[in-house]
Amino acid sequence: MSLLEQFLPAFLEEVVGDRFGRYSKYIIQERAIPDVRDGLKPVQRRILYAMYDSGNTPDKSYRKSAKTVGDVMGNYHPHGDGPIYEGMVRMAQHWKMAHMLVDGHGNWGSMDDDPPAAMRYTEARLSSIAMELLRDIEKRTVIFKDNFDNSTKEPVVLPARYPNLLVNGVTGISAGFATEIPTHNLREIIDACVAVMNKPDLSVLELMEIVKGPDFPTGGLIMGGDGIREAYETGKGKIYIRSKTAIEEMRGGKQQIVITEIPYQIVKAKLVNSIDNLRMEKKVEGIAEVRDESGRNGLRIVVELKKDVDAEGILAYLLKKTDLQTAYNFNMVAIVNKAPRQLGIKQILEAYIAHQKEVVTFRTQYDLDKAEDRAHVLEGLVKALNLLDQIIETIKASKNRLDAQNNLIAKYGFTERQADAILTLQLYRLTNLEINQLEKEHADTMKKIALLRAILDSPRKLMNVIRDELIEIRDKYGIDRRSVIQGEVEEIKVNLEVTVPAEEVLVTLSREGYVKRTSLLSFTRSGGELGSAGVKEGDVIRWSMGLNTLDPLLLFTQKGHYFLLPVHLIPEFKWKDTGTAIVNVLPLAKDDRIVGVINAKAAELIPSTEGGENGPALVFVTKRGQVKRTLLVDYATSRSMAIAACKVSEGDEIINVFRADQPDDLLLVTEQGMSIRFNQAEVNLQGRVAGGVRGIVLKDNDQLADAIPVIGDEGEILVVSDYGYAKRSLLLDYPQQGRGGKGIQTFEFKEGKRVRPNGTKLIAAFHVKEAVSLLAMTTSGQVSEFSSEGAPLDDRKGQGKLMTAVDRGDVLVEAFIKPLSTS
Repeated sequence: MSLLEQFLPAFLEEVVGDRFGRYSKYIIQERAIPDVRDGLKPVQRRILYAMYDSGNTPDKSYRKSAKTVGDVMGNYHPHGDGPIYEGMVRMAQHWKMAHMLVDGHGNWGSMDDDPPAAMRYTEARLSSIAMELLRDIEKRTVIFKDNFDNSTKEPVVLPARYPNLLVNGVTGISAGFATEIPTHNLREIIDACVAVMNKPDLSVLELMEIVKGPDFPTGGLIMGGDGIREAYETGKGKIYIRSKTAIEEMRGGKQQIVITEIPYQIVKAKLVNSIDNLRMEKKVEGIAEVRDESGRNGLRIVVELKKDVDAEGILAYLLKKTDLQTAYNFNMVAIVNKAPRQLGIKQILEAYIAHQKEVVTFRTQYDLDKAEDRAHVLEGLVKALNLLDQIIETIKASKNRLDAQNNLIAKYGFTERQADAILTLQLYRLTNLEINQLEKEHADTMKKIALLRAILDSPRKLMNVIRDELIEIRDKYGIDRRSVIQGEVEEIKVNLEVTVPAEEVLVTLSREGYVKRTSLLSFTRSGGELGSAGVKEGDVIRWSMGLNTLDPLLLFTQKGHYFLLPVHLIPEFKWKDTGTAIVNVLPLAKDDRIVGVINAKAAELIPSTEGGENGPALVFVTKRGQVKRTLLVDYATSRSMAIAACKVSEGDEIINVFRADQPDDLLLVTEQGMSIRFNQAEVNLQGRVAGGVRGIVLKDNDQLADAIPVIGDEGEILVVSDYGYAKRSLLLDYPQQGRGGKGIQTFEFKEGKRVRPNGTKLIAAFHVKEAVSLLAMTTSGQVSEFSSEGAPLDDRKGQGKLMTAVDRGDVLVEAFIKPLSTS
């Protein structure tokens, strides 16, 4: 047979799948996932057993860690010294284990994630509570198996006289499975175990009256009662761990935040560094210094604050942005009958109790076998002492030891075991005192046998033994709870003042959509005039507002959307810079444009607890004459994307949005020169996405040119046509009417072949009480400026006067009041 004929063809998928399946099975069962019975991964179990087997116990002196690692690697765990020493180190760190299983001497690392000293420098021995995991292992309580090279035996599981899986928890990742079981309080877990033994049908809610939740060695505040209940029922759940903090007063009116407990598995040094980075990067205002004052007295991190800052607000920000508060996800997976399973707390306790039944049964049977053997020997010794002279004669007459043993068996009916014990009997045992002691020992041994048999024959007595031993461990090793349980998850609210320094700034938005935020200092140094603002050629400032960085800005588009833009998020530029396109700040659609900018204080966007229809409102007006009024508070949002502000029909668009703190009058002006004035109260308040009601009945081919709020009868109404004609008429000439009418005429267009036309439509209207500068834009982008005082004061049906010349073929498309820099 040739060499090639010895190989069989195989598909790569099958080969890889088979090999990976074997690998996965190995790392799940033999590396990363703990056994539900003793709560240990194989490497941990091997370390503890190796230390026990070599006599490295609490009553002995410390032994070099390198020796223990060598024993484990050479006898049980052939995977290199690194993983073994890492497993040993974890079991010796008090901030990771609720009860340390290894008593370390030397440098075993720190909460700052400092590495431990090399194994050749550190020393260790088993801790006292680790002995409870190994107790009675020599009494055949657990199954042993061959080690990797069949040179010795190792335990498959440890007796584990307390529920270590829940007490010390575990973290592990394998192929397809991961486990995350938190540490718990020893007293609570043992009490829960006893409760399940007393009442097997105990519910999870009843168990939670005993086990309040996890108990981490690093303490902290645990929030999330629902997450704990879900985890205890299903094995999966989520909680939040918050640091223990306090705000302390200092000299000079200053305060400091003192942190004395941090979340489980958080590296202290990284936490301190992250807080200090927030200070250096000025992401939070008010932190003067961050210090780590931890020492022998325990953990202590101090965040010193500047004078007159909001300490509670800064603490809330730190909780939200750093690991002062973290989420912890339960994933309680353990090996049950050689397979990984996700378990609730009761299932874990039931598996542990079943394990203890086996352990105590095997131990009791072992003790019974030993006691029965001893009783058998004692019976022979007592019988022999009663026939002492004959026994001596028989032995003297025998040829050798074997002959003596056979003669004792043949003449007196002793068993081989009894005959051997008689022959090894020491002469001092022939005294009357020793004879009495043998008889007393025999009686005591028979009582012990009766007790052991009663335990094996009665499940109730067996459970009583387990219960008593658990309570003994609880009383000996139990400690007070370190983590505080809080049922509700407390929402963290961060005040904007904490992260953004309050500053008065100028915000401008140009007609072509360039926005910028400028400090008052830059504005003053540039001359303090709006005309000195930097804009692109052919562009003009459309809106200019003096705001505070803590204010929000509402921007409304012609298609009925709006954005809430915090002022501090607007990019800062010098006053003479152009700024940045608004599309770089907001996701504004290409075919949409901004038609209204509203300044609102943050407090105005907080809903009132009293509800009702009080408070400022926003008025929306569309080209087709629809009017809508909605409370400003309805536009509060934390989203940065476009949100529906008003329902807009197809073919319609919003032309104006303004704020109305009081329901004053509204004047609508159409392109064909009609107008109507009515009180805003006639427009009932509607929801944010409503479409509004009819404000005016429009003629065919007519639509709204503008909408302006008016109050009283003071001032004039100025209208501007597309040919640059304008005129003023008294507001008194516009009587209040009912909403939804046809309105009255406000401008007369010239008609005739020999008459110079004054326009084809109106493009804007203004309510003026004093002289203002107006800017007008043409289709070609030409900008002109004129004063409202130049427009003639005429009657309502006047034809106006040319205010700005327009080139042939060009018309005005927009006019607006020149914004003031601090308006």
